[in-house]
Order: sequence, then C-alpha cells, then structure tokens
Amino acid sequence: MATTTLAVIVGNRDFFPDVLVTEARREILGLLSDMHIEPVILDERQTKLGGVETHADAQRCADLFRAHRDRIDGVLVTLPNFGDERGVADALRLSQLGVPVLVHAYPDDLKGLNVERRRDAFCGKLSVCNNLRQYKIPFSLTRRHVVSPQDESFRADLKGFVDVCRVVKGLRSARLGAIGARPTAFNTVRYSEKLLEGAGISVITVDLSDIFSTAQKIADNDPKVKERLAEIGAYADTQGVPAPSLVLMAKLAIVISDWMEANALNATAIQCWTSIQRNYGVNSCTIMSMMSNKMMPSACEVDITGVLSMYALQLASNTPSALVDWNNNYGGDLDKCVFFHCGNWAKSFIPGAKISTAPILGTVVGEKNTYGALAGRTPSGPATFGRVSTDDASGKIRAYVGEGRFTDDELKTFGTRAVVEVPKLQKLLRYICRQGFEHHAAMNGSHTAGALAEACETYLGWDVHYHERPEE
Repeated sequence: MATTTLAVIVGNRDFFPDVLVTEARREILGLLSDMHIEPVILDERQTKLGGVETHADAQRCADLFRAHRDRIDGVLVTLPNFGDERGVADALRLSQLGVPVLVHAYPDDLKGLNVERRRDAFCGKLSVCNNLRQYKIPFSLTRRHVVSPQDESFRADLKGFVDVCRVVKGLRSARLGAIGARPTAFNTVRYSEKLLEGAGISVITVDLSDIFSTAQKIADNDPKVKERLAEIGAYADTQGVPAPSLVLMAKLAIVISDWMEANALNATAIQCWTSIQRNYGVNSCTIMSMMSNKMMPSACEVDITGVLSMYALQLASNTPSALVDWNNNYGGDLDKCVFFHCGNWAKSFIPGAKISTAPILGTVVGEKNTYGALAGRTPSGPATFGRVSTDDASGKIRAYVGEGRFTDDELKTFGTRAVVEVPKLQKLLRYICRQGFEHHAAMNGSHTAGALAEACETYLGWDVHYHERPEE
C-alpha cells in the first residue's frame, strides 16, 4: 500500500506563547508517524518555530511544497493558536498544489485561559476558513470545531481525510478501458466520454474481435496459459468446469491483462454478453472477478461510469468493489433488497466462490457457453453503495452514495448475491428513479460514504446526493 504524504502548515501568531507551537509540531508529527503518514513540513530553522505567519513564511512554505508536489496528497493546516489567516491562505495559494486541505484547530483548556497558555484557535479557525473561501481554496473540516490531536475523533477525521485524498488523486487521473460495444438492450449504461475527459478521466477502447483474435493465437501449452490456469484453480473451485473452457478463460485473462498494462489502465468495463459467449465460448465473469480482487475493478455491460463508481469506492476503502443490480425486493421488508449479478464479484465478497454457468443467459446462448460465471453469497458486514453518472442534459457529473449493511437473511438463488439493509430504502429508490440513475450500483464492504461524498462534492465539483447523511 502506498504511503500517504501530507504537507503540514502550522499556523502561528507572534504574540501567542511559543511553547504552544513547539508542542503542536511535536504532537502532530508523532500522530502522523503513528498513522504511517509522511509529512512535508517547514524546518524550525526555516521560519520561526517552523510555523507560518508572515508572507515571507508563506513563500518559504510554498517553495518547500512545490519541491515535493508530485508526492503530496493533501494538506493539513493545524492551528495551535489563533494563527495568521493570510499566512495560511498565501502559503496554499502560492504552492498551487490543488489537493484537499483539512483545517484543524486546538481547543483551549479552561484552566489555561491565561497569557501563558491561551490559544484562541477556536476563533482563528473561523478567520482562516473565511480567507480560504475568499481565495477560492476548497477545504475540509474536522467534525469538532476544535479538537485535541490526542482525541480519537481527530484520528478518525485524519483517516477519513486520507481516504478523501486517495479518492481525489485517483479519480483525477483515472484511465478506464472499454472492451467491446455497449449491449444494444442497455441504453441505461450510456455515458458522456467528453464530460469524463473534462474531469481528467480518460476512456480507452478496444473491439472484442481484437481481444478474441489475439487470444485464439495463443497456444494451449503456452507457459503463460499454464500459469493462468494455476491461478484460476487457486482462486475458485473449478470442479465440473470443462478443461477447454478453463483454457479459454486463461487466454482471455492474458490478453486483457497485457492490454491493460500497455495502456496504463486502472479499470475495465467489458461487453460480457452475448458476443463473448457466441463467438468465444465462455463467460468473462471469473476473469473480471480476479481483476477486481487485485484492485483492478472490472464491470459488466461496458458500464464505464459503473466501473468508475467501483474504482471510487475502492479508492475510499482500499478494498475491492463490485458492480451490482438493485435486483429484487426482500419479501415485505421495505428496508431490505437483493443485490445480484450473474457472477463477477471479487472473491472478497463471496468466500468459497465456485465457477459455474449463467443459467439465465444460458437460455439464449446455450448454457455450455456460459462457464466462467461465479456463484457465491456475501456474508453479513458493513456496506457502502454508490453510483457516478454523466448527465448530458445539464453537462454535469453527478453521483449518489450511502451506507447500509449486508445481512445473513435467507436467500435461495444462484449467481453472486447479497441481502442488503439500507435505512429508508424506499426513499432512496424513489430518488434513483426520479433522477434517472442506472440500475447498476457499486458496492463495497466498508463504511466510506462520507469520504466519497466529500471528495466528489468538495474537490471534484460533482453534484452528490448522500442518502441519509449523518447529522454533522
């Protein structure tokens, strides 16, 4: 896992006690070390106490940050005292990092409201944020207006901010692969490639025929095929799967992997039916599942904004995501429903996964041509769901996110499946319908909707609906 690097600005105002700044530097740097976050911070010899107060301090700070801009993921502004609002804002403007910013302020001790220990950071934070808004610099806040770095809530704030930084950095430079054409029956997965490109998200395309022809040229006894067969066998139960079908899967995996590497892709969306079954002879689900499990998300039906949603959730949680259908009601329970897809979820969602066929699709293309679909059930645990979509009518990228939980309620069916409980689910479904969102959503085994909403709304400028957003 890559180390997160945060630039750190220690705000200072000269007539407050020096010891408060010295203590804050030591405390903040200790916490960053504990959380395996690498700091970029002024040396105590570069400015008074290593803080930022004057315009000259801001220039030195900006010079330091620009020298390390390629590895800085975000900025932590900490105020051990009132701080200098212009010094902080100038440092950020001059550095031109364009990364997320978290503003933190220390609390006063009621027993220390004297000249020797008084901070006034409670007030100073308001002034800093006022200036950041004037400078048009977006920023994030801690849940408590002032909080000690020793408090667990600040540690949680910092962890959430790191998640935000990871999402912003990843989405601003995402490269997605579209393999094949959108299935004609799925107008729902249409998207605007130009809107995505405007957000820094590139889409690289390839025709399925190119993938098939390259795969068919690989010899069955090629060492790479043997390696992939071993990998598939170690990944899921292959009992009952014909050997020729496994060989086709192995070759498909080789070609897609090579294409992704050649184009520096982060994720793919594949035309997973019906051409691949009719012209190649297997389902691509197992290969897609394996890629997603390796943190290279892969979505069905050339759903590019669907795989973008998967990638966003993956970035927020540092765990694999899956693409799901909002598929079935769960009896008469209005807050539960069934997530389903024919079989491409990452193994982390379906312990004991077994390679099988896709019975529904098999009625059209012949079940013998659908080997490769996975079957398995997601156990109980936390759940975050979300969807990114391009709205051509308004020229905007928009999204919804929310949280719930996977349950162990009885569910007798096939494919990859889960029962999910979402507070006020009917309200959410009405929103999805009225806003014309797709029937696909991304899911993740975490609670990271807050980080997703903050990243997409505050820093990417997307329209975000946060279902049942917790009271701040």
